[in-house]
Amino acid sequence: MIKAIDIHKTYAQADNMLHVLRGVSLEIAPGEVVGIVGPSGAGKSTLMHILGGLDKPSQGQVDFFGEDMYSLSDEKRAQLRSSQIGFVFQAYHLLPELTALENVILPSLVKNNSRKTSAIELEGVKLLERVGLGARVTHRPSQLSGGEQQRVAIARALMNGPKVVLCDEPTGNLDSVSGTMVMDILLGLNAQTGQTVVIVTHEENIARRVGRVIYIRDGQLEPVPAER
Repeated sequence: MIKAIDIHKTYAQADNMLHVLRGVSLEIAPGEVVGIVGPSGAGKSTLMHILGGLDKPSQGQVDFFGEDMYSLSDEKRAQLRSSQIGFVFQAYHLLPELTALENVILPSLVKNNSRKTSAIELEGVKLLERVGLGARVTHRPSQLSGGEQQRVAIARALMNGPKVVLCDEPTGNLDSVSGTMVMDILLGLNAQTGQTVVIVTHEENIARRVGRVIYIRDGQLEPVPAER
């Protein structure tokens, strides 16, 4: 599904160049649950943004189902992201003035969908029910706990039926109970629908629950420790 080839990412920083990624190559197959694990500053989030078409690499290639993502125009790449890739971020990124349902259906409305709004809203309600928030449809983010907000964000990521869901520290702002619930939802999603899930995390207890772990440190991949 996703093939990254010799990915480098550098940023100009004063008189120096900051090398965030140094020759990362990996493959992610359809239906996998993959953890990208490493300490803070290892390059995990930058790698996820590149894999998801959000940030162009300084060097290298990312193929999505055999198509070079960064050979596409900005518009075509945005369309690919909208229809094929769902994102879940640590900070939720919900719009505070919208209800849970309005936040969930926003990607479908932005997509300039020809479907009726009533059909889109019905799908949004079903997604909220799927993540255990059927009773919170009309609540705004300020009326929801952190775990509930993250579950809204997961429902939003699923709105357009993506082939892959990319999660950047999805449990980073949550207590252990809420974090476990979020992981249960993500793993259940994979089990029920076969959607590919990629989870960026520094938490080893989260990494132990995924199917495969990719370790990264100082912008380079490392072998999986023998104890795994």
